[in-house]
Amino acid sequence: MKITDEMIHPELRSIGKMIRYGFHFKNENTFSHMQKILNVTRGILRSKNLQWKNYVTLSLHNDQLKFAVAKSNKPKNEAVGLLWVHGGGYALGAPEQDGGFVQKFIEAANCVVVLPDYRLSTEAAFPAALEDCYDTLLWMKDHASELGIRFDQIFVGGDSAGGGLAAAVSLLARDRGEVNIAFQMPLYPMLDDRMMTSSMQNNDAPIWDSHATQVAWQMYLKDHFQTEDVSSYAAPARATNYHNLPPTYTFVGDIEPFYDETRIYIKNLQQAGIPATMDIYPGCFHAFDQFDQTKIAQKATINYLAHFIFATNHYFATQT
Repeated sequence: MKITDEMIHPELRSIGKMIRYGFHFKNENTFSHMQKILNVTRGILRSKNLQWKNYVTLSLHNDQLKFAVAKSNKPKNEAVGLLWVHGGGYALGAPEQDGGFVQKFIEAANCVVVLPDYRLSTEAAFPAALEDCYDTLLWMKDHASELGIRFDQIFVGGDSAGGGLAAAVSLLARDRGEVNIAFQMPLYPMLDDRMMTSSMQNNDAPIWDSHATQVAWQMYLKDHFQTEDVSSYAAPARATNYHNLPPTYTFVGDIEPFYDETRIYIKNLQQAGIPATMDIYPGCFHAFDQFDQTKIAQKATINYLAHFIFATNHYFATQT
C-alpha cells in the first residue's frame, strides 16, 4: 500500500511530507537513539497543571515496578481509574510523552490516570512489558481507595503499541479473573505480528510504516517473530475468543499500517456481542491526532473524549 502525497489529508500533507522524507525507524539503533533523547527530556514533558507522582515498588513477581500517577490539582473522590499505556513500538517511550492525553482525559472527566513505565523491548522481550502493565493494573485496583477511584470503573487505554498492550491487558485480565475492566480505549493499536493485512503491505506512510512495524515486532518477539509460537497476549489479533471483553472505542486513519488490523479487531469484538465502535479518518497517518493545530486532529480529539465521557457515565464492572 504505497502512500502518495496526494493520499494524505490536505491539512496533514505538508507535515507528512517533511516527516516522511526526514525520518525513518530504520533499525534497533534508531529506537535506542530516540530513547536516549527522550530520557533527557522526560521531566519537561509533564503537564505543569497536574499532580504527577512517580512510584517505584515491587511487583507480585518481585520485579521492579515503575509507574506514574497523574491527578487534577483539585482531585475529587469517586474518580474513574484509567490505566494509560504509552506507545513506541514496544521499544521506545515513557509515561511523560503522553502528558497531552492525560491532561485531556482529566479535564474531560473526573479521573485519575496511572501510567506504567514498562520495560521496553530493548531491555526485555515479551512478556515483560505486558506483565509490568498488568501488575500496575493490579496495584491500581489494590490502592483504589488511596487513589480516590471507583472500584467499579477501572478503564484501560493507550496509543499505538500502548493500544496493543491495553488490548492484551484486557485479555489477560479476563482470563486471570483478578480484576474486571469496565472499558478499554486502544487507539490505533499495534495488534498483529503477522503483518499480512492489505494496509500493512509495503506501507510507507509518515511517522510509522511497514518497515518500522517489522523492526518493532522483531525486537518484541525475538526468536518467536514470524513463527506460529506467538501468544495472543503478545499480539491480540491472534485471539480466537473475544467474549467477555470490555466495551471498546478506538479510531484510526485509513492510510496507516494498522488500519486493517484495527477494523478486524473491532469487528471481532462486535461479533462476540461486545459494544465496540471506531471512527475512521480518511487520509490520516499514524498518530495524526498529535498535530492538534489541524482541524482533523481536533475533530478526532473531540470524538475520543466524547466516547470517554460516555464511558464514564455508562460502563461499570464490579470487582469480585
